[in-house]
Amino acid sequence: MKQFLSDRILKAAKAVYCALIERNPGLIRDRKHHLKTYRQCCSGKELVDWLMKLNECFQSRSQAVGMWQVLVDEGIIVHVKQEFNFHDKDTQLYRFMDSEFGLNQLTNEKDPVTHMEGLSLLLQMGPDALLTMILRKCPSQRSAEDLEVIYEELLHVKAVAHLSTSVRKELAAVLVFESHAKAGTVLFSQGDKGTSWYIIWKGSVNVITHGKGLVTTLHEGEDFGQLALVNDAPRAATIILREDNCHFLRVDKQDFIRILKDVEANTVRLEEHGKAVLVLEKTESTSQGGAGTNSKYTVMSGTPEKILEHLLETVKLDANSNDAIDPCVTDFLLTHRVFMPSSQLCPCTYHSEPSEGSELEKAAYALNTKQKIVKLIGQWVALFGQFLKDDPIAVDFLEEVAGDTRLSSMLKDQHPTVPLFRPDHTSVTVVLPVISSVQDLLSSLVNPGGGHILVKINSMGDRVQLKLNATGVYTSLGLNERLFLCTASQTPLREQQGPEHSNTEFLEQMCSKDIAGQLTNYDWELFTAMHEVELVYYVFGQHNFPGTTTANLERFVHRFNQVQYWVVTEVCLCDDLVKRAMLLKKFIKIAAMLKEQKNLNSFFAVMFGLSNSAVQRLYKTWEVRPTKRVYCAYERLMDPSRNHRAYRLAVAKLTPPYIPFMPLLLKDMTFMHEGNQNYTEKLVNFEKMRMIAKIVKIVRGCRSNNYNYFLHVFPIVYCPDSEQSLPLRYSSNIRHYVQNFEVIDNQRKLTQLSRGLEC
Repeated sequence: MKQFLSDRILKAAKAVYCALIERNPGLIRDRKHHLKTYRQCCSGKELVDWLMKLNECFQSRSQAVGMWQVLVDEGIIVHVKQEFNFHDKDTQLYRFMDSEFGLNQLTNEKDPVTHMEGLSLLLQMGPDALLTMILRKCPSQRSAEDLEVIYEELLHVKAVAHLSTSVRKELAAVLVFESHAKAGTVLFSQGDKGTSWYIIWKGSVNVITHGKGLVTTLHEGEDFGQLALVNDAPRAATIILREDNCHFLRVDKQDFIRILKDVEANTVRLEEHGKAVLVLEKTESTSQGGAGTNSKYTVMSGTPEKILEHLLETVKLDANSNDAIDPCVTDFLLTHRVFMPSSQLCPCTYHSEPSEGSELEKAAYALNTKQKIVKLIGQWVALFGQFLKDDPIAVDFLEEVAGDTRLSSMLKDQHPTVPLFRPDHTSVTVVLPVISSVQDLLSSLVNPGGGHILVKINSMGDRVQLKLNATGVYTSLGLNERLFLCTASQTPLREQQGPEHSNTEFLEQMCSKDIAGQLTNYDWELFTAMHEVELVYYVFGQHNFPGTTTANLERFVHRFNQVQYWVVTEVCLCDDLVKRAMLLKKFIKIAAMLKEQKNLNSFFAVMFGLSNSAVQRLYKTWEVRPTKRVYCAYERLMDPSRNHRAYRLAVAKLTPPYIPFMPLLLKDMTFMHEGNQNYTEKLVNFEKMRMIAKIVKIVRGCRSNNYNYFLHVFPIVYCPDSEQSLPLRYSSNIRHYVQNFEVIDNQRKLTQLSRGLEC
């Protein structure tokens, strides 16, 4: 894999070098610095300037620095004094290793790349190289921007997932980069004095102890060596590199101990009856204008009641009672059902009056508190909307305390159409709320006491009987799964679902942009129907939240799988080589349009479909048209290395509205959930709740602009391919097609079809 990647980098470097020589031949020349002449070189600043003028893709000089750093790491360009980091300075000189790598032999390449393709690849790899360069710096030389880059990376490192924000920021300032080239290198031995804590950045290590031999293997993102520092004890095991070229992030003992002391010094514990009820962390921030600093106390953990009490104190009211609410309050409301259900939350909003003070002061306190509670409740209603309607305790509370008669008008029930099949595959359709249970479905169709059950069967014949209290069962169906209404003694006939013929001719008559536009419109409908708090229920387990549903989220995730298999199905059912090649090209165009429309969920679904083994093995098809290179350009966004860094950097540049890659959001939230306990020392781990809420807020942010955005910006466009295709271009025809994909979801069958096309 590394050899393949290095070859791609070399081809990209040749393309960029030839463009540099062609467009600015005088840039590489002999130069004098400190009375010494350096042959055929150019300065780091000139190289960055040239890139910034050449390509608008570079939004900052640091991006260009990262791209050149890729070539430094590969040895394609070298510093005249053999330094490892690329510097954007006039005084730093670099030389292209032309003769060693044959950089001017681009015309002799069997599969040459253009300089734009080369820049695209290097731009994709630049952030990773830039991060490694920052980590190589001495900690005292890192800028504020450098520390922010490291901190953002630590958010996705397993070993520090449980640490607070302030600790991760302190770690960013002291982490040291350490690398070892050869497998078998002993990092330290059992019995050695503990001097550092290590996080595996790249590669893997074996953990070996006396008497037991190999105990375990640790991989990227995991850590070791912390115990010896905490206990001031000798190393308990020997660490040996398992592979070549391993990289580590190292925290030395003195820094480790100092951070622990800082955490303890800035931690405030409030106790009642000898037990901690609230743990706060003190942070310093510079006041506006830079005059002095302000102290802020952030909740780290506590009892639900004390966390709520503290957050109520942070709610500010101006004369119009419209001050922005503290983000921590929103975090609390989005996650409260994890640790504080409505039955516990609602009574806690009743505050007793203070025992001291005049009647006027007591009245003023009561009024101020009630205003804060009303503001909190208003935020609660705004966040949860229709979800509160299914919570009778919340509804009763709102009517009694807040007098919110508008609640019912803002809550809307969803009533999807639910097809149910009989054992002979005849069907009946019912319309019920999305949260309806199996019992509700049965009651609407058959008389009680008939012994009827609801069975879920997929296209391979796997059968699951659903429990009577299961809810949202229709929207949670997998691809080609059906609900069967039958008795316990009946066995529904197995029926392999999915199309038997390709829609190639139909697809040929539709414009790629039209298909992408309708995909985006439908995805937006599904995306906005989902409530962001469904992510919390989904990750923590919907069974832990009675009366709630994750049906809309499951329907949206189901759509991703449907689009993915749609691509594979259409390709594998097309038995004409030329038409199949045209299909690949069309799907790549659709992916490009989806990316342009900021529909990243379907973009990834189409790309995952194209990367399916049943499609990738069709070598003859890929060779008919030069589509592989275009596909590879988009494929880089799918690169999972460094926790999908390429995707995250692309998303960071987007403005809402956009449709995110939902499977990755769910993965991030699961990572946060499983890496952190809900409770620490019997107190709610509110630091974890904040991290969970941050991901939930991403969904809210994606939808912060008008829903009609996609409908108006991406209308159906007439593409004049042929006169006979006109009826198929009507938006209603295309919309019906994209909303009703027929797919084969059996990977074994898809592989068989693929082998039938190309042995």
